[in-house]
Amino acid sequence: MGFFAFLILGLIAGAIAKAILPGKQGGGIFVTLLLGVVGAFLGGWIGGLIFGEGLQEFFSLQTWLLAIGGAIIVLLVYGMITKRSVRS
Repeated sequence: MGFFAFLILGLIAGAIAKAILPGKQGGGIFVTLLLGVVGAFLGGWIGGLIFGEGLQEFFSLQTWLLAIGGAIIVLLVYGMITKRSVRS
């Protein structure tokens, strides 16, 4: 998968992950999309470690599930970090 396809995948995965997660997460749309790209990278890395398969093709269901799962993880961690810093 090329760089631009990976970037688009991450942007869309971030938006889907934000729609899946309940409640209000901090950060605007730019932060969410950026975290989606990081999450897609994380999902591909975790998929490579656990299943031996990372992000393969843009239109693969496995690729999308790994990217969205990674984006959800990154958004959850980001939410925990920002909530702690606001309260302190």
